[in-house]
Amino acid sequence: MKQADRVVVILGATAVGKSSVATELALRLGGEIVSADSRAFFRGLDIVTDKPSIEQRRGIPHH
Repeated sequence: MKQADRVVVILGATAVGKSSVATELALRLGGEIVSADSRAFFRGLDIVTDKPSIEQRRGIPHH
């Protein structure tokens, strides 16, 4: 299996650091982040959805 074919799934309760782990892994592995959080799909609700800041995204593609 090529590295590009690998998928890492991060699961956990609210506020345990999943986004931080995903960001660090994406940086180290050259990956992208695909969020399946139901609240992440609402535009304009940045506070409610805890959308990552520009600094937290650090050039990592988010979907």
